[in-house]
Amino acid sequence: MTIKFIASCKLPTPFGVFTMHGFEETSSGKEHVALTMGDIADGEPVLARAHSECLTGDALFSMRCDCGYQLEEALRSVSEAGRGVVLYLRQEGRGIGLLNKVKAYNLQDQGADTVEANEQLGFGADMRNYFMCQPMLDTLGIKAIRLMTNNPRKVKALSDAGVDVVERVPLEVGRNPHNDGYLKTKASKLGHFLPKDGDIITHQDDEA
Repeated sequence: MTIKFIASCKLPTPFGVFTMHGFEETSSGKEHVALTMGDIADGEPVLARAHSECLTGDALFSMRCDCGYQLEEALRSVSEAGRGVVLYLRQEGRGIGLLNKVKAYNLQDQGADTVEANEQLGFGADMRNYFMCQPMLDTLGIKAIRLMTNNPRKVKALSDAGVDVVERVPLEVGRNPHNDGYLKTKASKLGHFLPKDGDIITHQDDEA
């Protein structure tokens, strides 16, 4: 996969001022961005998140998943560390696309779990790939990462794609009554590490 660097700019956020770097897959035209803060090219492992786009969770505040909560916590963690990267990857709905995700949600409303819904639509449980990540990290001068994720399959997928993942950093936020079953399915069928039973977390803020 060939990734082309396009441009960089400053991006002020509630968590601090990041630098946003734009990338394009030359074969498909698909666009991805990386948000960075601090000195990431000094050779030391960098706190990182590879976050797949979730319009419903990231922008529409959906409580059906934990995606928006994880994105916010990743940005907050990078800001608190003063150094890190969040790769924002355009592969909505674990790779099936936004409208198919709406169809999958409709099936979940009828009783299917998140894996069953994808399979009933003819997709695999997780259609994402991470082969764009290594060239993005190379461009940014990042040699190794400490990956914020609860998904051991993501650690393996990134490692298989050539990324040096030296540590998995838990990212256990966002559990609530609307996504409890979703999280349990991710744990039982996709191998994710599940937040402790009974933890209903919306944000890890100053009051927590």
